Amino acid sequence: MDSESHSVFSRAEWSRLRSSVPMMLNEAEVEALRGANEPTSMVEVEEVFLPLTRLINLHVAATRGLARVTDDFVGRPSWPRPYVVAIAGSVAVGKSTVARLLRALLSRWPDHPNVDLVTTDGFLYPTRELEKRGLMDRKGFPESYDVKRMIGFLSDVRATGRAVSPVYSHQAYDIVPGEENVVDRPDILIFEGLNVLQLGAGIERAHAPVFTASDFFDLSIYIDAEERNIERWYLERFLLLQRTAFQNPASYFHRMADVTLDQATGFAMELWNRINGPNLRENILPSRSRADVVLHKQADHGVDWLKLRRL
Repeated sequence: MDSESHSVFSRAEWSRLRSSVPMMLNEAEVEALRGANEPTSMVEVEEVFLPLTRLINLHVAATRGLARVTDDFVGRPSWPRPYVVAIAGSVAVGKSTVARLLRALLSRWPDHPNVDLVTTDGFLYPTRELEKRGLMDRKGFPESYDVKRMIGFLSDVRATGRAVSPVYSHQAYDIVPGEENVVDRPDILIFEGLNVLQLGAGIERAHAPVFTASDFFDLSIYIDAEERNIERWYLERFLLLQRTAFQNPASYFHRMADVTLDQATGFAMELWNRINGPNLRENILPSRSRADVVLHKQADHGVDWLKLRRL
């Protein structure tokens, strides 16, 4: 990433930007928000995420002020439009934990208590459509998403504050028919997923949207780590799920529940080498430079440095 576009902060330097923001979560609440194999500590919440919520809080206030100025200028009624935070990064890098932590922390601020979280998984094409298009082995790649519907969702949020998205089941590994997630004028919307900062590579050009998802974001965050660490975390998570979630007969991967450790490891690594690794290198990592904040994790999942875009 071009260092001229972003300022670099060590974790110690970043932690001092917390100012007087109080700790708003207890140990039990942080424990409930952690991912399956992500040892996020209370210290990390204090040193990394509290300063980040302070930054977002300042941005929300500034954005609302600018919106009021524009509304006054054109003579239309002003209303508090949702502030949209995007969170991007590889599978298994910890996006979901970051999103949940930010949602919990930001909702404790009196200026914006209503915080919603939507993931891009809901905008994957259903399995039947992926199979029809021959894309099951490309699930997670740009072409596996209904980008038109995702852009429509974000456009509705921006225009009216209200929008509806499909619901994705990680157990069924598919969109849930007939279920919808309703967003109704939140103060902040956190939009999390692999593809949120991508420009749409792989979309049929004849049907390419006028907008990209990034056009609707107020702040974007990229969760970064060395590929070898992400690969290891992916394998560790897969083996943990084999002992837990995959034991459920309703799980898409239930067939892996009773295989040997070597077989499970081989299957997970085949998925990484064929799908998740190439998607990271070809589509996700190249979007990092478009993020406003880059949060870098070291081998133990702990954040060691951050980058903040210079305005």
